[in-house]
Amino acid sequence: MDTLDSILSRYHYHLASEKRYSPRTVTSYERDLHDFIQWLEKQAADADISLDSVQTWQIRHWISQLHRKGLSGKSLQRKLSSIRRCYRFLLREGLVEHNPVVDVQSPKQARKLPDTLDAETLDRLLDIDADDTLAVRDRALMELLYSSGLRLSELAGLDVQDVDYRQQQVRVLGKGNKQRDVPVGRMALDALQVWLKQRGLLAAYGETALFVSKRGTRLHPRSIQFRLSHWRLQQGLEQHVHPHKLRHSCASHMLESSGDLRAVQEMLGHADISTTQIYTHLDFQHLASVYDQAHPRARKK
Repeated sequence: MDTLDSILSRYHYHLASEKRYSPRTVTSYERDLHDFIQWLEKQAADADISLDSVQTWQIRHWISQLHRKGLSGKSLQRKLSSIRRCYRFLLREGLVEHNPVVDVQSPKQARKLPDTLDAETLDRLLDIDADDTLAVRDRALMELLYSSGLRLSELAGLDVQDVDYRQQQVRVLGKGNKQRDVPVGRMALDALQVWLKQRGLLAAYGETALFVSKRGTRLHPRSIQFRLSHWRLQQGLEQHVHPHKLRHSCASHMLESSGDLRAVQEMLGHADISTTQIYTHLDFQHLASVYDQAHPRARKK
């Protein structure tokens, strides 16, 4: 049997080189695994730890303790997913004989409905006086976020050549290094073309990033978040504005208008349609509100 350090080293190579997950994702998986191993070591005192000897009841005990400490259902699901993924690798490599995580379920948690902006609020946010290069850049990136429902990491990772103006689409690299082509609306394309005319004033020589900072290098995700907060205050909006809220707004408005769940799933890059279905609940909330106001038998006396 390989040593624990050797197994962890092989697993790291599997995640980073074979699966080609992002450094952040690899770190997240390994952190959960190390937390579990540390818990096993405390339980076993001075005894050596063997992943092959772990039993299902130990996994359940670990999850129960974390639940009692107040860890959310979402976090527990992520930890179980991390351990389950590790054991699938160990089974494939012949390093263990069974997967103790197979039948373990985490406590369910009610899904929180995503917060969105209505169309009028978005019009106020995007109606900025683009009188300098940074304002032109910010208007373009906000238009693109809302138009195409991109994730923050997807937006920050875009290169100039990823935008296809003839096909009116943008090619993005999503979760799991999966590429997809996403349509871009007319107003976002117009804003992007205005930005590209001024991009050379900021971009360093040889920089390929679509959106660049004042230093000429690729705009960092944290800087994008800061700029959205800046424009939210500048435009006098009461609601907080962040990149994912524009993504939620795009999905909600698309689904409200079309009702095409599969198309919205593909556009957002959701691997599981159940993730997209959360927006149908938003639509129902709107319907229920209209019903309460309009139906004679719903109105209170």
